[in-house]
Amino acid sequence: MPVDITPEAFDALVDAALDEIPDELARLVRNVVVLVEEEPPEGEPDDLLGLYDGVALTERSDAWLPELPDRIFLYRGPLTDMCDDLDDLVEEIRITVVHEVAHHFGIDDDRLHDLGYA
Repeated sequence: MPVDITPEAFDALVDAALDEIPDELARLVRNVVVLVEEEPPEGEPDDLLGLYDGVALTERSDAWLPELPDRIFLYRGPLTDMCDDLDDLVEEIRITVVHEVAHHFGIDDDRLHDLGYA
């Protein structure tokens, strides 16, 4: 049974997960916005929890000039659907935030899996 939560309360859980990122890492995250969408875009798996859309720091050169910010998407529907209760949802949001921020730092899915964030 999906977790029943208002969009505002869900956003607050995302904010809390972002606040848990250690300051020494958070300072390195630049030109990134975090957005919550209800569902993944068409063409993506229905159970996609999050998505990083941008250029990883490891792929940028000194000459790289961003036009738009990188984006991290969290998908409320799949996250609430997969969780049995609020505690599960808090943990899945935390894992998804860490996973997508890690992509910003150039960490791939295989390494995230090894670390327990995939």
